[in-house]
Amino acid sequence: MFYLIGLGLFDEKDVSLRGLEIIKSCSRVYLESYTSILMVNKEKLETFYEREIIIADRDMVETDSDAILKDADSQDVALLIVGDPFGATTHADIILRARSLNIQTQVIHNASIMNAVGACGLQLYNFGQTVSIPFWTESWKPDSWLGRIQENFRLGLHTLALFDIKVKEQSEENLARGRKIYEPPRYMSPNIALHQILSAAESLGAHELGAQKTLGITVSRLGALNQKFVAGTLGELASLPEETFGEPLHAMVIVGKRLHPLEVEYAQIWAVSNAWREVARGTYGVNE
Repeated sequence: MFYLIGLGLFDEKDVSLRGLEIIKSCSRVYLESYTSILMVNKEKLETFYEREIIIADRDMVETDSDAILKDADSQDVALLIVGDPFGATTHADIILRARSLNIQTQVIHNASIMNAVGACGLQLYNFGQTVSIPFWTESWKPDSWLGRIQENFRLGLHTLALFDIKVKEQSEENLARGRKIYEPPRYMSPNIALHQILSAAESLGAHELGAQKTLGITVSRLGALNQKFVAGTLGELASLPEETFGEPLHAMVIVGKRLHPLEVEYAQIWAVSNAWREVARGTYGVNE
C-alpha cells in the first residue's frame, strides 16, 4: 500500500493518530520537502515517529517517483506531506502513477493553509481561487496569477496568495552547466510579494487593485504557536519593515469586496491603523 499522509502545519505532533500509526508500520517513509516545510527538523520527526525519514526533493517526487513507489505493491510505503496531501497538484500526479502500476493507495488528510487561513478572520465561503506567487528575476517576471486575483476581486471574493519558497534550487549558471550545486533556502517575504503584486497591477492596468484602496492580511507561520496576522491596505503593508510580519513561512489574503461586517470586526485586531476600517466602510461599502 502507498500512503499519502498529511502532517498538518506546525510540528511533529500535528500528525493525526491514524497517520502516526501508519507511519510506524511502514517499511519506508519519505518526506516531501519542497512545496512546504514544517517548523521542526528531520531528526525531531524521526524521534517522534520512530522511523527513519528519507527526504524527497522536487526531482525525486516529480521525475523519479518510481523510486518512492518501489515495492509498494507488497510493502507499506508512506510519503509525508506538510499540510494536506491534496494541497498541491504534484501529489495527485504520484497517486496517478501508483494507480498505473496497480499499487493500492490511501490518503490520510490533515489541516492545510487552505482551511486554517480562516483564523485571520475572513470567512472561507468568501474565498475564490488560490494563487501562487513565484519569485521574479531580472529576466523572468510571470504575472498570470494577477488575472486570477482580478477574477476573484470582480466577484467580490478573497484571494489566498501563497508565496514562493526555494529549497534545493540551482542557479541558472549551475543548472546550465549541469552542476549539482544548490542555493541557500529562500522564503518569499510579504514585502517582496506586495512589491510584485503592486508592480504587476500597475503595469497591466489592474486599477481595481490599488495600494490605498485594496485591503490585505498577511499570514505568518499559520498553525504555529507564534502565528501572526497583519492587516491594512496593500500600500500600508508594503511600507512596513520586514520584521513586522513575523517569521516565515508567509502568505497573504487580498480582501474581496464581498466583505462582511463580522470579518471587518474580527480582523480589526490585526490592523496597523484605522485605514482598515475606513477603507472597509468607504471603498468596500461595509455597513457596520
